[in-house]
Amino acid sequence: MFRRTGTLLSAVLAAAAALTLTASATATAGTAAAAPGFLRGTDLPPHPSSPWYEGQVAKGLPELPVFCLEGVPAGGSWHRQFGTEFDTGALQVSWRTASAGAAAKLAASLERKVAACAADWLRVHPGGTASWQDHGPLAVEEGAHVYGVHTSLPESEPGVHLYGIGRDGATVTVVQWGQMGNLSDAPVPAFRTTTTTAVNRLHP
Repeated sequence: MFRRTGTLLSAVLAAAAALTLTASATATAGTAAAAPGFLRGTDLPPHPSSPWYEGQVAKGLPELPVFCLEGVPAGGSWHRQFGTEFDTGALQVSWRTASAGAAAKLAASLERKVAACAADWLRVHPGGTASWQDHGPLAVEEGAHVYGVHTSLPESEPGVHLYGIGRDGATVTVVQWGQMGNLSDAPVPAFRTTTTTAVNRLHP
């Protein structure tokens, strides 16, 4: 009797485990299928001394706040991080929103944040210097825009970031590239190409 009960219990547990694994695999596949298309390392502006290394596409926002884009919504977001063997790094964050109208509002909000970033940073770091440049729009899908932001503190290395913000239908993406340096050091033409690729790849 004990052996039969144990056998039945083992069968029930095995079936439950199989169902759990199947449900988990289905959920994982559904999440992966729902993610927008992302850049690859080879799509980023080439680094003169290092290849780009790309992380996995992950649901949600990065663990650390994105410089200039603190407080962006986490709902419907995915991200991928990129790095090199030196100080240059990059990040892409994308959102699937409820509608094209919601996406347009989110893209406009991201652009306002980046455009105001240098002035906001100076209010927190009054002893530093900061500036920004509007590198213009891109004619891709529902549009994209590229900006540059530079910040520096006394006795510290300056930093420069490029931001590409774009939209395709109800999906929004932002690409951030950064390294030590000044606005004149930023690879703007190559990054404009990267931003165009990022928007075109949202719906593969």
